[in-house]
Amino acid sequence: MVPIHPQKIEGHFRSDIALDLHTTSSTPIGYDEAGHMQFDTLRPEIAELLYQFKYHGDQEAANGIIEAAAAYLHPHRGLFDAMIPVPPSTARAVQPVLVLAHGIANTVGLPVLECIGTTRATTQLKGVTDPDERMRLVAGLYAVDPANTTNKNILLFDDLFRSGTTMNAITDVLLQQGRARSVCAYTITKTRRNR
Repeated sequence: MVPIHPQKIEGHFRSDIALDLHTTSSTPIGYDEAGHMQFDTLRPEIAELLYQFKYHGDQEAANGIIEAAAAYLHPHRGLFDAMIPVPPSTARAVQPVLVLAHGIANTVGLPVLECIGTTRATTQLKGVTDPDERMRLVAGLYAVDPANTTNKNILLFDDLFRSGTTMNAITDVLLQQGRARSVCAYTITKTRRNR
């Protein structure tokens, strides 16, 4: 089984965990022919699997992630009524967050609800470092039908935790508009800095 080193993440959720860091180090090694800085990046094993799955389409890498994530979640399965994946912000033929959510949830016998909608086109937040701008971009962005979530204990899932802006906004919608009983957050990796 892939080794993990669980990391606490903080937000509006009741409890929250990432299975490991997204990177352990990233050293600049020079510019490529297009003028982009290149890095020698070291990642924990599960983060490397996530990188290979998400950016190189390695479907086999997903299996190792799912196995480790399901094994960690299994003892806590009884605390949740459903898993809700964060809606993808980038169009892809295969959506990694959805593949992982369904794989993990199916392994532990947890229903998956893809019930978070968006009110407008989404913008990727990973290039936005200003916290106020991040908040502006997610204000009013998410919606949920309370018929799916009222009085449920929700496990909100994403593959990567960076600043928490998206997961906090969705948590607020689930608790207020969606009338969820509780929301906990679960991610595969987290960045070393909240930006």
